[in-house]
Amino acid sequence: MKTDTRSTSRLRHDPLVRGLGWASALLGVPQVAAPAGFARALGVDDALRHRSATTAVGVRELAAAAGLLGRPHPAWLWGRVGGDLMDLTMLTRALKNHDGRGLGRTVAATAAVTALTATDVYAAVTRTRRSTPMELTATTTVTQPPDRVYALWRDLERLPDFMAHLEEVRVTGPRTSHWRASAPFGKTVEWDAETTEEVAGRLIAWQSVDGADIDNSGEVRFEPAPGGRGTEIRVTLRYDLPGGTLGKAAARYFGEEPHQQLDDDLRRFKQIAETGEVVRSEGAPGGKRARGEFPQHPARPLTEDELKEALA
Repeated sequence: MKTDTRSTSRLRHDPLVRGLGWASALLGVPQVAAPAGFARALGVDDALRHRSATTAVGVRELAAAAGLLGRPHPAWLWGRVGGDLMDLTMLTRALKNHDGRGLGRTVAATAAVTALTATDVYAAVTRTRRSTPMELTATTTVTQPPDRVYALWRDLERLPDFMAHLEEVRVTGPRTSHWRASAPFGKTVEWDAETTEEVAGRLIAWQSVDGADIDNSGEVRFEPAPGGRGTEIRVTLRYDLPGGTLGKAAARYFGEEPHQQLDDDLRRFKQIAETGEVVRSEGAPGGKRARGEFPQHPARPLTEDELKEALA
Protein backbone atom coordinates (compact mmCIF):
# COMPACT_ATOMS: atom_id res chain seq x y z
CA MET A 1 0.00 0.00 0.00
CA LYS A 2 1.30 3.43 -0.92
CA THR A 3 1.79 6.35 1.41
CA ASP A 4 -0.92 8.89 0.52
CA THR A 5 -0.55 12.63 -0.09
CA ARG A 6 -1.98 13.42 3.32
CA SER A 7 0.90 11.51 4.90
CA THR A 8 3.39 13.51 2.80
CA SER A 9 1.74 16.77 3.86
CA ARG A 10 1.91 15.65 7.48
CA LEU A 11 5.64 14.93 7.15
CA ARG A 12 6.25 18.41 5.73
CA HIS A 13 5.35 19.91 9.13
CA ASP A 14 6.85 17.14 11.27
CA PRO A 15 9.55 18.65 13.56
CA LEU A 16 11.61 15.43 13.67
CA VAL A 17 11.55 15.00 9.88
CA ARG A 18 12.55 18.62 9.31
CA GLY A 19 15.24 18.34 12.00
CA LEU A 20 16.74 15.32 10.25
CA GLY A 21 16.59 17.22 6.96
CA TRP A 22 18.59 20.11 8.40
CA ALA A 23 20.99 17.62 10.03
CA SER A 24 21.66 16.13 6.60
CA ALA A 25 22.29 19.60 5.19
CA LEU A 26 24.68 20.55 7.99
CA LEU A 27 26.60 17.30 7.57
CA GLY A 28 26.61 17.35 3.78
CA VAL A 29 27.93 20.86 3.10
CA PRO A 30 31.33 20.52 4.83
CA GLN A 31 31.85 17.01 3.46
CA VAL A 32 31.42 18.26 -0.11
CA ALA A 33 33.16 21.63 0.39
CA ALA A 34 36.17 20.42 2.41
CA PRO A 35 36.37 16.60 2.34
CA ALA A 36 40.02 16.49 3.48
CA GLY A 37 39.36 18.62 6.55
CA PHE A 38 36.22 16.66 7.42
CA ALA A 39 38.13 13.37 7.16
CA ARG A 40 40.81 14.71 9.53
CA ALA A 41 38.08 15.87 11.93
CA LEU A 42 36.90 12.25 12.06
CA GLY A 43 40.37 11.16 13.10
CA VAL A 44 41.36 9.57 9.77
CA ASP A 45 43.95 10.79 7.27
CA ASP A 46 43.10 12.71 4.13
CA ALA A 47 44.17 10.04 1.68
CA LEU A 48 42.42 10.06 -1.69
CA ARG A 49 40.15 7.16 -0.81
CA HIS A 50 39.01 8.90 2.38
CA ARG A 51 38.39 12.19 0.56
CA SER A 52 36.40 10.38 -2.13
CA ALA A 53 34.31 8.50 0.44
CA THR A 54 33.69 11.70 2.39
CA THR A 55 32.54 13.54 -0.73
CA ALA A 56 30.20 10.68 -1.70
CA VAL A 57 28.67 10.67 1.77
CA GLY A 58 28.27 14.44 1.60
CA VAL A 59 26.42 14.25 -1.73
CA ARG A 60 24.14 11.59 -0.26
CA GLU A 61 23.41 13.78 2.77
CA LEU A 62 22.58 16.79 0.58
CA ALA A 63 20.21 14.65 -1.50
CA ALA A 64 18.48 13.49 1.70
CA ALA A 65 18.27 17.10 2.90
CA ALA A 66 16.66 18.21 -0.36
CA GLY A 67 14.15 15.37 -0.16
CA LEU A 68 13.21 15.76 3.50
CA LEU A 69 12.95 19.55 3.37
CA GLY A 70 11.46 19.83 -0.12
CA ARG A 71 9.22 16.82 -0.74
CA PRO A 72 9.30 14.71 2.45
CA HIS A 73 8.48 11.03 2.08
CA PRO A 74 9.24 7.98 4.25
CA ALA A 75 11.56 6.73 1.49
CA TRP A 76 13.99 9.55 2.34
CA LEU A 77 13.97 8.47 5.99
CA TRP A 78 14.72 4.88 5.04
CA GLY A 79 17.44 6.21 2.74
CA ARG A 80 19.03 7.88 5.76
CA VAL A 81 18.87 4.57 7.65
CA GLY A 82 20.66 2.79 4.81
CA GLY A 83 23.26 5.56 4.67
CA ASP A 84 23.79 5.35 8.41
CA LEU A 85 24.51 1.64 8.20
CA MET A 86 27.04 2.29 5.42
CA ASP A 87 28.69 5.01 7.54
CA LEU A 88 28.90 2.68 10.53
CA THR A 89 30.50 0.02 8.36
CA MET A 90 33.14 2.48 7.13
CA LEU A 91 33.82 3.84 10.62
CA THR A 92 34.12 0.33 12.04
CA ARG A 93 36.65 -0.51 9.34
CA ALA A 94 38.52 2.71 10.12
CA LEU A 95 38.65 1.78 13.81
CA LYS A 96 39.94 -1.70 12.98
CA ASN A 97 42.75 -0.34 10.81
CA HIS A 98 43.45 2.79 12.86
CA ASP A 99 47.06 3.90 13.43
CA GLY A 100 46.18 5.46 16.78
CA ARG A 101 46.41 9.13 15.81
CA GLY A 102 43.04 10.81 16.30
CA LEU A 103 41.53 7.57 17.59
CA GLY A 104 39.40 9.40 20.15
CA ARG A 105 37.75 11.48 17.41
CA THR A 106 36.96 8.36 15.39
CA VAL A 107 35.44 6.65 18.44
CA ALA A 108 33.35 9.76 19.15
CA ALA A 109 32.19 9.91 15.53
CA THR A 110 31.18 6.24 15.64
CA ALA A 111 29.18 6.81 18.82
CA ALA A 112 27.47 9.84 17.29
CA VAL A 113 26.53 7.96 14.12
CA THR A 114 25.20 5.07 16.22
CA ALA A 115 22.92 7.45 18.11
CA LEU A 116 21.84 9.10 14.87
CA THR A 117 21.07 5.69 13.37
CA ALA A 118 18.70 4.91 16.25
CA THR A 119 16.96 8.25 15.69
CA ASP A 120 16.65 7.65 11.96
CA VAL A 121 15.26 4.14 12.45
CA TYR A 122 12.72 5.46 14.95
CA ALA A 123 11.66 8.23 12.56
CA ALA A 124 11.41 5.88 9.58
CA VAL A 125 9.35 3.25 11.41
CA THR A 126 6.98 5.67 13.13
CA ARG A 127 6.46 7.88 10.04
CA THR A 128 5.80 5.00 7.65
CA ARG A 129 2.13 4.24 7.31
CA ARG A 130 2.62 1.00 5.41
CA SER A 131 2.24 -2.18 7.41
CA THR A 132 3.07 -5.84 6.93
CA PRO A 133 0.56 -8.52 7.99
CA MET A 134 2.28 -10.92 10.35
CA GLU A 135 1.19 -14.34 11.56
CA LEU A 136 3.12 -16.01 14.36
CA THR A 137 2.63 -19.52 15.66
CA ALA A 138 4.22 -21.29 18.60
CA THR A 139 3.63 -24.48 20.57
CA THR A 140 4.69 -25.75 23.96
CA THR A 141 3.71 -28.61 26.26
CA VAL A 142 2.85 -28.04 29.92
CA THR A 143 2.71 -30.88 32.43
CA GLN A 144 -0.69 -29.79 33.76
CA PRO A 145 -4.23 -30.81 32.71
CA PRO A 146 -6.00 -28.68 30.04
CA ASP A 147 -8.62 -27.25 32.40
CA ARG A 148 -5.98 -25.89 34.77
CA VAL A 149 -3.82 -24.49 31.97
CA TYR A 150 -6.87 -22.88 30.34
CA ALA A 151 -7.93 -21.26 33.62
CA LEU A 152 -4.45 -19.82 34.12
CA TRP A 153 -4.39 -18.26 30.65
CA ARG A 154 -8.00 -17.11 30.94
CA ASP A 155 -6.99 -14.86 33.86
CA LEU A 156 -6.13 -12.07 31.41
CA GLU A 157 -4.79 -9.65 34.01
CA ARG A 158 -2.00 -12.15 34.76
CA LEU A 159 -0.78 -12.27 31.16
CA PRO A 160 1.88 -9.56 31.76
CA ASP A 161 3.48 -11.96 34.27
CA PHE A 162 4.90 -13.97 31.40
CA MET A 163 4.40 -11.81 28.29
CA ALA A 164 7.45 -9.55 28.51
CA HIS A 165 6.14 -6.74 26.31
CA LEU A 166 2.72 -6.52 27.93
CA GLU A 167 2.58 -3.77 30.56
CA GLU A 168 -1.07 -4.10 31.55
CA VAL A 169 -4.25 -5.99 30.71
CA ARG A 170 -7.42 -4.69 32.30
CA VAL A 171 -10.73 -6.57 32.04
CA THR A 172 -13.47 -4.08 31.10
CA GLY A 173 -16.44 -6.39 30.59
CA PRO A 174 -17.53 -10.04 30.30
CA ARG A 175 -15.90 -10.31 26.84
CA THR A 176 -13.83 -7.13 26.57
CA SER A 177 -10.45 -5.96 27.86
CA HIS A 178 -7.94 -3.12 27.46
CA TRP A 179 -4.30 -3.86 26.65
CA ARG A 180 -1.15 -1.76 26.88
CA ALA A 181 2.20 -2.98 25.58
CA SER A 182 5.69 -1.67 25.00
CA ALA A 183 6.88 -1.43 21.40
CA PRO A 184 10.27 -0.96 19.71
CA PHE A 185 12.19 2.29 20.29
CA GLY A 186 10.49 3.13 23.60
CA LYS A 187 6.98 3.42 22.16
CA THR A 188 3.79 2.25 23.89
CA VAL A 189 0.74 0.90 22.08
CA GLU A 190 -2.78 0.32 23.40
CA TRP A 191 -5.92 -1.37 22.16
CA ASP A 192 -9.26 -2.76 23.26
CA ALA A 193 -9.97 -6.41 22.49
CA GLU A 194 -13.06 -8.56 22.36
CA THR A 195 -13.25 -12.31 22.96
CA THR A 196 -14.74 -13.68 19.75
CA GLU A 197 -14.87 -17.38 20.62
CA GLU A 198 -14.37 -19.37 23.79
CA VAL A 199 -14.67 -23.05 24.62
CA ALA A 200 -13.91 -23.77 28.26
CA GLY A 201 -10.75 -25.81 28.60
CA ARG A 202 -10.15 -25.86 24.82
CA LEU A 203 -10.04 -22.49 23.07
CA ILE A 204 -9.79 -18.70 23.52
CA ALA A 205 -9.93 -16.40 20.46
CA TRP A 206 -9.89 -12.60 20.34
CA GLN A 207 -9.89 -9.61 17.99
CA SER A 208 -8.89 -5.98 18.57
CA VAL A 209 -11.69 -3.46 18.05
CA ASP A 210 -11.67 -0.32 15.92
CA GLY A 211 -9.22 2.35 17.03
CA ALA A 212 -6.40 -0.02 18.06
CA ASP A 213 -2.85 1.29 17.70
CA ILE A 214 -2.04 -2.07 16.09
CA ASP A 215 -4.80 -4.26 14.67
CA ASN A 216 -4.40 -7.78 16.00
CA SER A 217 -6.19 -11.06 16.53
CA GLY A 218 -5.33 -14.54 17.64
CA GLU A 219 -6.27 -17.73 19.35
CA VAL A 220 -4.93 -20.15 21.94
CA ARG A 221 -5.83 -23.83 21.78
CA PHE A 222 -5.42 -26.24 24.68
CA GLU A 223 -5.24 -29.90 23.67
CA PRO A 224 -4.37 -33.03 25.69
CA ALA A 225 -0.75 -33.91 25.01
CA PRO A 226 0.00 -37.39 23.60
CA GLY A 227 0.57 -40.06 26.21
CA GLY A 228 -1.17 -38.12 28.96
CA ARG A 229 1.85 -35.80 29.34
CA GLY A 230 -0.26 -32.73 30.14
CA THR A 231 -1.45 -30.02 27.76
CA GLU A 232 -0.23 -28.93 24.36
CA ILE A 233 -0.69 -25.16 23.88
CA ARG A 234 -0.93 -23.83 20.32
CA VAL A 235 -0.81 -20.04 19.94
CA THR A 236 -1.54 -18.11 16.74
CA LEU A 237 -1.09 -14.32 16.61
CA ARG A 238 -1.96 -12.06 13.67
CA TYR A 239 -1.18 -8.35 13.51
CA ASP A 240 -0.07 -5.55 11.22
CA LEU A 241 3.55 -4.58 11.82
CA PRO A 242 4.05 -0.80 11.37
CA GLY A 243 6.80 0.22 8.99
CA GLY A 244 6.42 -2.59 6.51
CA THR A 245 9.20 -5.04 5.76
CA LEU A 246 11.91 -2.49 6.57
CA GLY A 247 10.25 -1.84 9.93
CA LYS A 248 10.34 -5.56 10.66
CA ALA A 249 14.04 -5.72 9.79
CA ALA A 250 14.80 -2.66 11.92
CA ALA A 251 12.90 -4.07 14.90
CA ARG A 252 14.86 -7.32 14.62
CA TYR A 253 18.14 -5.36 14.41
CA PHE A 254 17.34 -3.74 17.75
CA GLY A 255 16.45 -7.01 19.50
CA GLU A 256 12.70 -7.09 18.88
CA GLU A 257 12.37 -10.37 16.94
CA PRO A 258 8.61 -11.24 17.08
CA HIS A 259 8.97 -15.02 16.75
CA GLN A 260 11.58 -15.09 19.50
CA GLN A 261 9.33 -12.97 21.73
CA LEU A 262 6.47 -15.44 21.40
CA ASP A 263 8.72 -18.43 22.09
CA ASP A 264 10.11 -16.67 25.18
CA ASP A 265 6.60 -15.81 26.40
CA LEU A 266 5.47 -19.43 26.12
CA ARG A 267 8.59 -20.61 27.92
CA ARG A 268 7.78 -18.27 30.82
CA PHE A 269 4.13 -19.40 30.83
CA LYS A 270 5.30 -23.02 31.08
CA GLN A 271 7.43 -22.12 34.09
CA ILE A 272 4.51 -20.37 35.81
CA ALA A 273 2.12 -23.25 35.10
CA GLU A 274 4.54 -25.90 36.33
CA THR A 275 6.43 -24.15 39.16
CA GLY A 276 4.29 -21.14 40.04
CA GLU A 277 6.92 -18.57 39.04
CA VAL A 278 9.25 -17.50 36.25
CA VAL A 279 12.78 -18.80 36.83
CA ARG A 280 15.31 -15.96 37.01
CA SER A 281 18.92 -16.41 36.01
CA GLU A 282 21.89 -14.70 37.58
CA GLY A 283 22.43 -12.91 34.28
CA ALA A 284 18.96 -11.30 34.33
CA PRO A 285 17.60 -11.37 37.90
CA GLY A 286 15.20 -8.55 37.09
CA GLY A 287 13.29 -10.70 34.64
CA LYS A 288 11.17 -8.67 32.23
CA ARG A 289 12.45 -5.41 33.75
CA ALA A 290 15.84 -6.27 32.27
CA ARG A 291 14.58 -6.75 28.72
CA GLY A 292 16.01 -3.40 27.63
CA GLU A 293 19.44 -4.43 28.84
CA PHE A 294 19.31 -8.01 27.59
CA PRO A 295 17.33 -8.02 24.31
CA GLN A 296 16.40 -11.45 23.00
CA HIS A 297 17.48 -12.67 19.56
CA PRO A 298 17.39 -16.02 17.77
CA ALA A 299 20.09 -18.45 18.86
CA ARG A 300 23.43 -17.96 17.10
CA PRO A 301 27.11 -18.47 17.92
CA LEU A 302 28.79 -15.75 19.97
CA THR A 303 30.82 -13.20 18.08
CA GLU A 304 34.51 -12.90 18.90
CA ASP A 305 33.87 -9.78 21.01
CA GLU A 306 30.93 -11.41 22.85
CA LEU A 307 33.05 -14.46 23.60
CA LYS A 308 35.85 -12.32 25.03
CA GLU A 309 33.32 -10.44 27.21
CA ALA A 310 31.79 -13.70 28.46
CA LEU A 311 35.19 -15.18 29.32
CA ALA A 312 36.18 -11.97 31.12
